[in-house]
Amino acid sequence: MGTWLAKVHLTQGWLPTTLFTLTALALALLVLTGLTHGRWRTLLRQVAIAVGIGALGLLATWLVSDVFMLFGVSLGWMVIITVALGFLAVGFAVCILVTAHGWRRLLAALSVLLCLLSTGLRVDIIYGEFTTLGSLFSVTLYPDYGSHQAARPAMSVAQWRARASRGDLPAHPRTGRSYSVHIPNDSSRFLARPADIYLPPAALSKKPPALPVFVLLAGQPGSPDRLFTAGSIPAMMDAYAAEHDGLAPVVVSPDQNGSSFHNSLCVDSPVYGKAETYLSRDVPRWIRANLPVDSKPQLWAIGGFSQGGTCSTQLGARHPDVYGNMLPADGELEPTQGRQDRMIHDYFGGDRKGFLAQVPAKAITDRAPSSQRLFTAAGSNDKESQHNMMVIAKAADQAGMSVEAVITQGSGHDWHTVKTAWKPGLEWLGEAMGLGPISQPVQDFPDIVEMNIS
Repeated sequence: MGTWLAKVHLTQGWLPTTLFTLTALALALLVLTGLTHGRWRTLLRQVAIAVGIGALGLLATWLVSDVFMLFGVSLGWMVIITVALGFLAVGFAVCILVTAHGWRRLLAALSVLLCLLSTGLRVDIIYGEFTTLGSLFSVTLYPDYGSHQAARPAMSVAQWRARASRGDLPAHPRTGRSYSVHIPNDSSRFLARPADIYLPPAALSKKPPALPVFVLLAGQPGSPDRLFTAGSIPAMMDAYAAEHDGLAPVVVSPDQNGSSFHNSLCVDSPVYGKAETYLSRDVPRWIRANLPVDSKPQLWAIGGFSQGGTCSTQLGARHPDVYGNMLPADGELEPTQGRQDRMIHDYFGGDRKGFLAQVPAKAITDRAPSSQRLFTAAGSNDKESQHNMMVIAKAADQAGMSVEAVITQGSGHDWHTVKTAWKPGLEWLGEAMGLGPISQPVQDFPDIVEMNIS
């Protein structure tokens, strides 16, 4: 059942095409039947009422999104307009529902349901959040790693590349594999959900090289599975490995929150436990002990989207001995959960200095100079994240880091930004990690604008 759900795509393929087509046909039939039965005046009134409902929906969604900022970030105009059109369509179907009789009333009721589903699915397509039915219902997508232990490293990445140039690489599959695994919490006792891991083709050899590591965090609400599916991580890494003799980073997506309804802030706190200790000690310890990786910090990156992006700049800046690189997308300037005074009271015991120590720009400045690398990104429709990105990027640049900051065109606070930005981010960091040269300058990647941070 889980495998079937994982194969039904929500953002492309037969399901969205079928749903949108049925919705359009149902609404068109309601209009045609109104005209053919001589109810055009009634139909005009219903359309006028629906337009008014759509206008109210536009105003309400805009207020929630951009004035009251209920979700912390703007929803973006594509979503606002989509929701407004959903209000209009549902309003039209409801107008007919309360006045029609017989089969036309049943069709109107069905149209209400179809319009609601189509609106929700269109919003999901804009964000790229849920890519399959499996991700929507939190179905575990990957097999357990317990019975698939990888071999220990037998050579360096440089030696692997040298053997590739001679044509005598050890046998390895053409694509990588993804697994689910429970990472022990011996130091933190943090109650995390299972992590997802991706092993590139080279890691699946009987004589693998010691590979770089990407630790990547989903947003909140979110999960490791969400990051792998919405971020297209396996496909992205497989494409990179195909151009680099089977080499790509080992990717681990641990759970930093414990639940989709929690926000740990990625700190050690009395609220949800020692998330920082889990991510800076337990997770790296398990990776080093169980996966074919190099332990040097300059070959480790921590990244993430939204709340996960914020966490990556917190943890990367505070633990340069673990993470030598950072890969945030659409992150915030600081840990955020409701009113700041209440958050400081709940998470930091009222210690404002403890909170400030978690602010990425301050953590970077406090540890300057730094030899870390930062590749940071924000969507062109997400002005707040662009501001956040530039503040952190400038602090990193002043601290001596190697910094690359980009804006992705046509996306907002969504997974499209992640997928667009992490392709050049992967190549930029991959070159620095010795996996191979970048294929083209960062600014030449599709839909990428390189920012000047000086």
